[in-house]
Parts: sequence; structure tokens; C-alpha cells
Amino acid sequence: MAEYDQYESKMKKTISALSSELSTVRAGRANSGVLEQIRVDYYGAPTPISQIASVSTPDPRTLVISPWDASSLKAIEKAIQTSELGINPTNDGKVIRLAFPQLTEDRRKELTKQVAKYAEEAKVAIRNIRRDAVDELKAQKKRSEITEDDLKDSEKDLQKLTDSYVKEIDGVQAKKEAELLDIGV
Repeated sequence: MAEYDQYESKMKKTISALSSELSTVRAGRANSGVLEQIRVDYYGAPTPISQIASVSTPDPRTLVISPWDASSLKAIEKAIQTSELGINPTNDGKVIRLAFPQLTEDRRKELTKQVAKYAEEAKVAIRNIRRDAVDELKAQKKRSEITEDDLKDSEKDLQKLTDSYVKEIDGVQAKKEAELLDIGV
């Protein structure tokens, strides 16, 4: 399976990206990780909040965002409002506060759907990697670099590899969903 290393590497990166994305889904506590995917239009460039402001957690349910440039306050507030975070920021003119409410049953279900969406996107990415690999194998067959039997065997091996990564995604998804649904209210 050495010839599949590049594809397996891409699949591992997909799993890593999914884990990173799932860390941004809040689980009832204030966590600056939820801001990682949010980009602020800062002087025309999409910029992560962490690069234009300091983020602190004064208590378990609050994040305070203190921009280094006061003029970026409105842009940060707008970026948070238009994100999938689901929390309305409060702006006192100096800092932005994000108050994380206790998760309601409805919000837990909403977040579980969001987790499922991220997992499905990762599965699609894995399948696309498999498709690219199969396309490359078919091109090799067309150039007579491999035989029909080699092509079939390779397709089976790639399918097994794909199935194992899809199963891993299912596991990551199940773990995050359990984390969301098991938190004490």
C-alpha cells in the first residue's frame, strides 16, 4: 500500500481538520477555540480574531474580546453575529462580551446537527480523495503502466482505506455528540 501514502496522508489531514473544526463547536463552557474559525474583515483582509484582539475567560461562561485597535470593535461584533456561533455579542465600546448560556435541549440538538454536517463534509472530502486516486489509477491503466487486475486490486484497497477513515470520522462524530448531549444542565 506504499503507493497510497499520499492519499492516506490527505485522509489523515481531513480527520485532523475535522477534529479542529469540532473543537470550535461549543459544549456549554466558554472556550476561545469557538472563535478560531471566525474571520474579521480587518482593513480588507479576513483576519482571525486572535490576531487583532486578546481573548480572556473571566468566568466559565464568558469570553471577553479586547481589540488592540478600537476601530475594529464593530467589525469583530459583526463577524461574530454572522458566524454560526449562535451567541449575540454585547459591545460596551471597549470590549466585546460573549455570554455562553446553559445549553438547552434544543440548542444541543442544533449543535449535534452542526457536528453531523461537519462530519458529512469530512466524509465527502475522503471520498473525493479516493476518487482522485482512482482517476490516477485509471490514467495509469490507460498509459499501460498497470494491468486491469492491478487496477481492480488497487480500487479494492483504496475502498478499504476509505471505509476505515469514514469509520474513524463516525467515531469522532459520535464522541463529540456524546460530549454535547451528556453535559449536565
